[in-house]
Amino acid sequence: MNTQLYIRDIQALFDDVQRSRIFEDQKMMTDAVPLFPVAEINEKYEKERVAADFDLKAFVLSNFDFLGATVSIQREDHLPIDQHIEKLWDELTRTAYEERGTLLKLPKPYIVPGGRFNEFFYWDSYFIMLGLQVSGRVEMMRNIVENCSYLIQNIGFVPNASRTHFLSRSQPPYFSLMLDLLAESTGDENVYIEYYDTLEKEYEFWMDGEEGLNNDTQSKRVLKTYNGDILNRYYDAENTPRPESYLIDIEDHENATGEEFYRNIRSGCESGWDFSSRWFSDGETIQSIETLNISQVDVNCLLWHLEKTLVKASGLKHFKEKEKYFSERAAKRRQVIDTYFWDQDARTYKDYHIKKHKNTVSEHIAALYPLFLGLASDEQAKAVSEIIAEKFLYKGGLVTTTKRSGQQWDLPNAWAPYQWLGFVSMKNYGFTQLANDIKNNWCSNVERVYANTGKLMEKYNALDNEAIAGGGEYPNQDGFGWTNGVYLKLKQ
Repeated sequence: MNTQLYIRDIQALFDDVQRSRIFEDQKMMTDAVPLFPVAEINEKYEKERVAADFDLKAFVLSNFDFLGATVSIQREDHLPIDQHIEKLWDELTRTAYEERGTLLKLPKPYIVPGGRFNEFFYWDSYFIMLGLQVSGRVEMMRNIVENCSYLIQNIGFVPNASRTHFLSRSQPPYFSLMLDLLAESTGDENVYIEYYDTLEKEYEFWMDGEEGLNNDTQSKRVLKTYNGDILNRYYDAENTPRPESYLIDIEDHENATGEEFYRNIRSGCESGWDFSSRWFSDGETIQSIETLNISQVDVNCLLWHLEKTLVKASGLKHFKEKEKYFSERAAKRRQVIDTYFWDQDARTYKDYHIKKHKNTVSEHIAALYPLFLGLASDEQAKAVSEIIAEKFLYKGGLVTTTKRSGQQWDLPNAWAPYQWLGFVSMKNYGFTQLANDIKNNWCSNVERVYANTGKLMEKYNALDNEAIAGGGEYPNQDGFGWTNGVYLKLKQ
């Protein structure tokens, strides 16, 4: 029996399940695996739902399998943290050689983040690879690259995560950086040749819609400014409630203040920052979300790296015309990053508001990307380093924004990816003491929580060393892929 599931195929049942709140976590139903053909389940549902004694939860449990919906790590022995992580790599390893429910098939084993996240995630996997590199697990690093390549070649991009309901969006494009890690780990630059077509295909996905754009217009992930410059943004092809947060979206939509609320929500998910005051027009409430009106500094920097990687790969393949083409694209993007994202008055990098033709007000840690990738001048890097030290670094690590909104990508939470970006960014420009402070503050926080709980968490509270991080649409998760990876890499 084919058990692949698209949520639209059980829409009436799915809508009733999510609205009835029979599961505490709305992700449960999205991860369900049909035990019978979907048409058969739908037919049974239409017949049985009208009965006076109909039990919706009992019906769902008798027609779907929920095994493996969450990753539960239980261990009696309290190992040293590095040994615990080594065991976690095996416990977080999964395979999906066939479609089951909404889970997409992948050719190679992979590492899942943990907790409620029991599928392959795109940008998480880069930070997981950092730890796999330290652990000497090069084969798994290659597996991750292979899985990304498979998805790009077969779908056209790497989805947010490996489920059918994520086929409308990607996540921050880290594939070219993954190749750098793999090449560094193997000493073999042939990976750039091997995955040339994949690099080019991912680039085409992010640039799709560029042709024919007029000034001051947008199409999908591409926009042309009123000055005629090309920039990128995060985007989602759908404008409907997210299945994994279905009722939350419907309720938030009731008081939404802008257009295309659902697409703005979904586009925020493509950024990985779900959610943050960074996306809110009023700086406070999710109902004012306007991700689509913003060109983000991070995605533009990552696409510059993809362009530079295509320059390198084109050179290795002796594609002179393409080498020239991507060199010109990268040079132009470097220029527009400086033009549109550097805020001279604030002395830091900020996002660019497409409609207002100026930088957004949000102060956020994605300002690190130009330093992480070496795009900032020494003067710019010094200014950013001072703001990082003054406004973002706390005793528990780097926070993501200077705003308390109750959202998980805001103060007071510290997330693993940005500890690594912060550490490397400061090292790149010679701010060694600040780099070490970032590393030590966050690693100490991770060690404290591990000593108290035996767990590695998805995110940490940077301000209160007695508290666990919170905010967002679900409880803090343990496992946790990118925390494991970044911790090992920082401590090596």
